[in-house]
Amino acid sequence: MFILTGSIAAFIISAIQILLFFEKRSAGKCIHCIIKNLFAVNLISLAILKYVLKFEHFLVTEKYKADSFIMFFFLALGIGAALLLLFAVFNGHIAFEKETPKKSVGARFIKVLSAIFTALGSACYFGTIWGKSAFGDVTADQLVINLFSPTEGTDPGVYLEAFEGPFFQTMLVTTIFCLFAFCNFKIVYIMNHRVKTVFNDLAHRIISLLLSVACLAGGIVYGVQQFQLQQLYNAYYAESNIIDDNYVYPKKAKLTFPEKKRNLIHIYLESLENSFLSKELGGNIETNLMPELTKLADEGIVFSDNGTKFGGPLQAPGTQWSVAAMINMTTGLPMKTPTEPNAYGSKDNFLPGAWTLGDILAEQGYEQTVMFGADANFGGLSYYYQSHGNYKIMDHRFAKSNGLIPEDYKVWWGYEDDKLYEFAKDELTRLYDTGKPFNFTMETADTHRPGGYLSEKAPKPYSDHYANAIAYSTAETVKFVKWIQQQPFYENTTIVLIGDHLSMDTDFFINYNFKEDYLRTQFNLILNPAPNVKNIPQDRMRNRKYSNFDMFPTILSSMGIEIKGSRLGIGTDLFSGKKTVFEEYGVENANKELEKKSDIYNNTILVDPNRPQEKTTAAKK
Repeated sequence: MFILTGSIAAFIISAIQILLFFEKRSAGKCIHCIIKNLFAVNLISLAILKYVLKFEHFLVTEKYKADSFIMFFFLALGIGAALLLLFAVFNGHIAFEKETPKKSVGARFIKVLSAIFTALGSACYFGTIWGKSAFGDVTADQLVINLFSPTEGTDPGVYLEAFEGPFFQTMLVTTIFCLFAFCNFKIVYIMNHRVKTVFNDLAHRIISLLLSVACLAGGIVYGVQQFQLQQLYNAYYAESNIIDDNYVYPKKAKLTFPEKKRNLIHIYLESLENSFLSKELGGNIETNLMPELTKLADEGIVFSDNGTKFGGPLQAPGTQWSVAAMINMTTGLPMKTPTEPNAYGSKDNFLPGAWTLGDILAEQGYEQTVMFGADANFGGLSYYYQSHGNYKIMDHRFAKSNGLIPEDYKVWWGYEDDKLYEFAKDELTRLYDTGKPFNFTMETADTHRPGGYLSEKAPKPYSDHYANAIAYSTAETVKFVKWIQQQPFYENTTIVLIGDHLSMDTDFFINYNFKEDYLRTQFNLILNPAPNVKNIPQDRMRNRKYSNFDMFPTILSSMGIEIKGSRLGIGTDLFSGKKTVFEEYGVENANKELEKKSDIYNNTILVDPNRPQEKTTAAKK
């Protein structure tokens, strides 16, 4: 079928060659031309198909769809056109001659404008490809919010990838385009001793402009489609009451703490999702990459979105990256695009109107620590945890300044998880020794994209680097939990283990041939919840439609804290059995509404309540 498709293209090229470049059209010469083109066009096109595009068994075509043959037709047509041009040049039918270009301001402006359009279009196209490859299904809200947030502490590899990827590709395409657009030449057609100009400076400018406009339009359309940029319109102009109608201001909610306050250990597991489990456990691969973690799950409570044991929170706007996940699970809110002058990430303005888990526990006398192997300034997390709960922040900078690691130490995003767990043991011991109830929060990093970080101590049972990183990281997490369970404070401590968001390592999913229709969810597990919620009915744990923001009241409930109304922010306590926002509105409908602008979010959460001129009344329930 490929050969037949290529032959049609070869016949078209042969007809053009005979009509335009044959002075005498004898039957023998025409047949010779057709046979030569059939052979050359098909051979070169099939070679590109096999060795460049990596098609297997091009002679066995049953498995290929119509679009594969359409693509091959245009490939063969392009190859034929290139061969036709070479024939015409070598036989003197087409000649390139120098031409003095028009030197008016308008002519030069068109060429410069064409170059700018090409650069912008290329940047949109290659930037989108790189963004989707590097970060997975990032959306418009994540892009905009990250522009408002500090980037200090970012892994330098991200900048290196960006330079070697979209920046370099954009420069290359723009340079090649400029060689064409600013080159001074004309094309003449020579036949039967007659010379005719078929391409002059005017045509040169027109074609350059058309190509650049097509490049710009194509790049923008591709970016809008892939990054769902229509969400920006919703965020800035479309209004919804879903947050306003369902928001419970945590500071005004009635919370009843147990007589003996429980400790909390909250571990965000970087990019950890249930698809890493074997298919028999509800995952999407043949081998369970997390056997120790799944065994540990027998000891605790898992909230699943399906009827099986392993499921998790569903994706909502403003929940798909690490900073957002921490905001979701400690405020009961999605991280929404700021539509007013307020921005994220400044010391005095990181969700200043929110009342968070850290604020609640600080008010109750909790000692609080948050620990990262990376720099907590990334995404403004240091500002968030300082202003909401006065956490002790132990990050990469803290480890260096306090002699935990050498001053010049930098591995992965800061320091690796092997060290994180050891530092965490020391800090947990210190927290216990204070005699106060404590909240210890930490985030792992070794399973971050691209490919994860693999410790020198890690075994390598799998051929895939990321699979080994997942297996080792989760096994080490379980070892850490087992250590906690042996400590004197464990009896009165709740442990929450949860993937912060879905993995962004797109290469891994391609290598493992993930089914596209598989519903990916974050791993979650609550160990040693308070006695009053330990034995909840099974139907409260299965077939739950919920998202990260529901974890806020759920975590507090797991500590034995009774929440009147069972809702904080827009999150619902899953232990209560009360319907979540997703369950009330439907997941698809709720997500559409959550994309839109919220008055409470813009005028209460993003506004400092200590500034009278910006005060608004929060919704109370």
